[in-house]
Amino acid sequence: MFYSQNRKEQRKFLANAWQKFLSNKSLEPIEVELTSIIKIHPEYQKLINDIELDYFPESGEVNPFLHINLHLSLREQLSINQPKGIRNYYDKIINKVKDPHEAEHIMMECIAEMIFLSQKNNTVMDHKAYISCLDKHAK
Repeated sequence: MFYSQNRKEQRKFLANAWQKFLSNKSLEPIEVELTSIIKIHPEYQKLINDIELDYFPESGEVNPFLHINLHLSLREQLSINQPKGIRNYYDKIINKVKDPHEAEHIMMECIAEMIFLSQKNNTVMDHKAYISCLDKHAK
């Protein structure tokens, strides 16, 4: 259910996983990963219960659902080392910033930029630009 294209279903899944965690209920592996991300973002813990709320980046708002999903996407990439070598970039960035959470945020900016440009230009995602962005931050 988590990999639905339906925004409301995705948000509901995330909110339900958090509620299950808070109630000490058994979690599926994907829910364990999601709740580990939510735990390091206390500023989002109450927001994720409102699955109907809209967020406007142009007004400086951060969409907690998008942010959590970007963490999840990056962690999945790291777990399978795809794109090839991404784990190397992660290690280099951690070595540079000395904080795994900050390293994830830096890398997530590269993912977000790739997605934004793809949507803006109505093109496929430019994985070379993604790797170039990671490379810039790893130096």
